[in-house]
Amino acid sequence: MWRMWALALVGIVLLTSSTVNLALAEDVKPAETTAPTGEAAKPADPATPPPPTTEETLAKLVVGVDTVWVLSTAFLVFFMNLGFAAVESGMCRAKNCVNILSKNFIVFAVSTVAFWLLGWGLMFGNGDEGGWIGTSGLWCVTGEDNSPAMAADYKGDYGSINWTGVPLYAKFFFQLVFTGTAATIVSGAVAERIKYHTFIIFSFLMGTIIYPVVGHWIWGGGWLAVKHGFFDFAGSTQVHSIGGWAALTGIIVLGPRIGKYSADGKVQAIPGHNMSLATIGCFVLWFGWFGFNPGSTMSVGDGKLIAHVAVTTNTAAAFATLTATITAWLLLGKPDLGMTLNGCLAGLVAITAPCAFVTVYSSVIIGSIAGVIVVFSVMMFDRIKIDDPVGATSVHLANGVFGTICIGLFADKSLLATGMKEGLFTGGGPAQLISQLTGVVATAAYVVPVSLICWLVLKAVFGLRVSKEEELDGLDHGEHGNEAYPDFVAKAPTH
Repeated sequence: MWRMWALALVGIVLLTSSTVNLALAEDVKPAETTAPTGEAAKPADPATPPPPTTEETLAKLVVGVDTVWVLSTAFLVFFMNLGFAAVESGMCRAKNCVNILSKNFIVFAVSTVAFWLLGWGLMFGNGDEGGWIGTSGLWCVTGEDNSPAMAADYKGDYGSINWTGVPLYAKFFFQLVFTGTAATIVSGAVAERIKYHTFIIFSFLMGTIIYPVVGHWIWGGGWLAVKHGFFDFAGSTQVHSIGGWAALTGIIVLGPRIGKYSADGKVQAIPGHNMSLATIGCFVLWFGWFGFNPGSTMSVGDGKLIAHVAVTTNTAAAFATLTATITAWLLLGKPDLGMTLNGCLAGLVAITAPCAFVTVYSSVIIGSIAGVIVVFSVMMFDRIKIDDPVGATSVHLANGVFGTICIGLFADKSLLATGMKEGLFTGGGPAQLISQLTGVVATAAYVVPVSLICWLVLKAVFGLRVSKEEELDGLDHGEHGNEAYPDFVAKAPTH
């Protein structure tokens, strides 16, 4: 019965609306199209702008489509913060879960402030061609800018990124989410023993004086790109290696977790508390990488490059997942899930730099090797007492370096960027490989000492590591005063 009344009410509303609209239409008289008798027609207002041409309309449409693409992929990269939080907390112990989640949440907020305040200007501000840092438009993204004008039409303080025709803030936001990713890498490596406030300060330094400086060399028109022909499409070095080097120095200064090594130096496994959460996080990261790599085109074009990058990215991840699983199975006797997950991430990191410049067949090779590298790297770091709870250095540093070198090995002549040379294994000589190795060494030569200085100064001023009692009890209680699973109570088995 109530349905009949509802339908009747809707009909009355629609009928009333139609009647009112018809009455209004009759009351509105059409505008006069001819001048009154005896009066000359008035000339058109010269201040009225002419309607846009077809070319102008199409140009605005292209800018709009490219802007939506860039921001949509940036949102995917932002979503990767959830993936990192899930992977890191799942692979660590329950008593530190809140601490790890909190670090992964706040690190993006800190990175936003740091990169907006100064990082963007240092990275993309104009300076001497082939120089070391940006020197114009430094503070708060306030430099002169006429984006989305491109190339020779661009006039402003951020000329190094005038190759993409989107508004300034679209460029800024896309680069911001990459900055946050680099800082997040550090979180997992120093998990379960670092002081919360000290990590926050280091994250700010990452976004102001570490990440942007190398970023200027690589993506900001600096010396590595201009003078040495170094390439990194989406960040194997610029994001992952920088985060990896900073993480490695932090691990060295912090030292291993209590209980990681026995009195005689034997490695003792400290399993994560929730591999379900870690697996979900890895799926999120794999998904987010389709914003990370394809989004680095920063334009749609005919879509061909986007599709190519998506396929090389996915292929490398798939093969790395398989080879890491097989390698761990052979070495450890079981197909370790943690190694499988890190294998997938290793393939994604390795393909990030060369994804636009190599064929799908080459991505098979790159991913397959990356999966093996990550397993051996995890075992190697454990043996030399580099305690990385989540394998961040093996995933991001080892495979960031490997992926960067792969441009010099596999760059295909049909996919070369301007100024790039063919890879050593694809018909070219060693020239591009030398350029890539130069970038790897230069990045380490800056990030390692600067990060080390930051860690040591923070240790001296604020303290770096929590107390032994707090580490044993868990950072959730000591640093945050709460816990992730307050209602979970261990019970003896009943069968």
